[in-house]
Amino acid sequence: MALPSLFLRIRPLTLALTLGGLSGCMLGPDYQRPAVSMPVDYKEAAGWKAATPRDGEARGDWWRVYGDARLDALLVQVEVSNQNVAQYLAQYAQALALTGQSRADLFPSLRGSAGMTRSGSGGGTYLTSSTGSSTSSATGSSGSEGVTQSSSRSVSGISDNYSAQLSLSWELDLWGKLRRTLEEDRASAEASAAELADATLSAQSSLAQNYFQLRVLDERIRLYDINIRSYERYLRVVRDQYEEGQTSRATLAQAETQLESARASSLDLRWQRAQYEHAIAILIGKAPAEFSLPVAERFEQRIPETSAGVASSLLERRPDIAAAERDVAAANAAIGVAKSGYFPDLTLSASGGFQDSGTKKLFTVANRFWSIGPSFSQTLFDFGSTRAEVAQARASYDAAVATYRQTVLDALGEVEDYLVELRTLETELAARRRAADAARESERVTYDQYEEGMIDYLDVATTQNTSLSEQQSVLQLVGTQLVASVQLIVALGGGWQNETEAPATAR
Repeated sequence: MALPSLFLRIRPLTLALTLGGLSGCMLGPDYQRPAVSMPVDYKEAAGWKAATPRDGEARGDWWRVYGDARLDALLVQVEVSNQNVAQYLAQYAQALALTGQSRADLFPSLRGSAGMTRSGSGGGTYLTSSTGSSTSSATGSSGSEGVTQSSSRSVSGISDNYSAQLSLSWELDLWGKLRRTLEEDRASAEASAAELADATLSAQSSLAQNYFQLRVLDERIRLYDINIRSYERYLRVVRDQYEEGQTSRATLAQAETQLESARASSLDLRWQRAQYEHAIAILIGKAPAEFSLPVAERFEQRIPETSAGVASSLLERRPDIAAAERDVAAANAAIGVAKSGYFPDLTLSASGGFQDSGTKKLFTVANRFWSIGPSFSQTLFDFGSTRAEVAQARASYDAAVATYRQTVLDALGEVEDYLVELRTLETELAARRRAADAARESERVTYDQYEEGMIDYLDVATTQNTSLSEQQSVLQLVGTQLVASVQLIVALGGGWQNETEAPATAR
């Protein structure tokens, strides 16, 4: 009988056992998302614009709300070149492959083998030879073993033996172990995808924050350079006056101190700028020596209007929360996998083929062999090992639930922190700008008085230093505000603004 006829004969038994396996029970609890306590609104969202985030749509390039073309070009490179993101991408690909392997375990494994052995013997002896092939599912399922044996007599000379066979193995999922394993691996893959999104968002956030800090440093250095040029002019005037005996040595020393202090402060900011530039290079996957960011001709500080939305939207928007929730789902499925250790495994195996000592007669009915039958395997006594595995799975699930809930609480705390920080910074920045304006006016009036000989240069230097300090404080607050706005957008899970909307004007 040919092989196709053989497998047609065993198909009814295979079908019956398969249907029995697929209709088997599913051990372990079915997954339900753990309940978490979510406030209706944020405590610190008073006065913020309400929003309805479009959670089902792509978030797009959230950083475009800042209206900075150079920043746009840099952040696009994060997904392509950042090595941390590449690492998480590889882990996600690995998780997908593991899911595919678990899915394949639900189906039968078919293997074929063919072989030839040659043996020799002395005269008057009988030679018995045997060949065997064991088959097992390439995906990890229980396998079956088909053995081909042949015996030939040779008075003197060489004996050739040929064999060909097919072996079928199928572990029937009576208790849902394979399906729970697939469920666990699929949830793990989804968690890996969320971790990839979280790593990407984190790298983008770090780059945006470093970029804004660098641009603010550029503005602070530019401000120092302007004042240094003014101080140099003042020093020349004071030195001339000192040489003519019109002013004191203390006044000259004050002018020199003022100039050198500004120069030192400017140099201090320059190495800080270089470090931010190095950090940006690494975030886009480049060596610091291969990257430079020119000073912008003009840096317009854009603080976008950020919509806080409802607190419950974090559950759908934040990738770290999504990853933690998928870890809970995977841990839940692992309980069912552990429970299956209490029950026997059923494997259907079948094999058939031909064997003969000559190639011309190999594929004939006389040389045919076949075998078919189910096999059960059950651990009879394991000193509580299975019970311990179930307890471990339950404890792992409880830990995953606690991690998920803590991740939600941490996310809520971050949003509240950045909301109150931005609201306070807006008021603080307005006050600081008024102080800087007043300081500049005081500097102007004081210098006019000095020019008219009404006051000494020491008073001028004092007001100039105060004015410079206030202006530097304004720029520092702008940088803090920009960084906080990035942190809030990221804490809310990324941007959701319509890409056709123009960024809000700077506050």
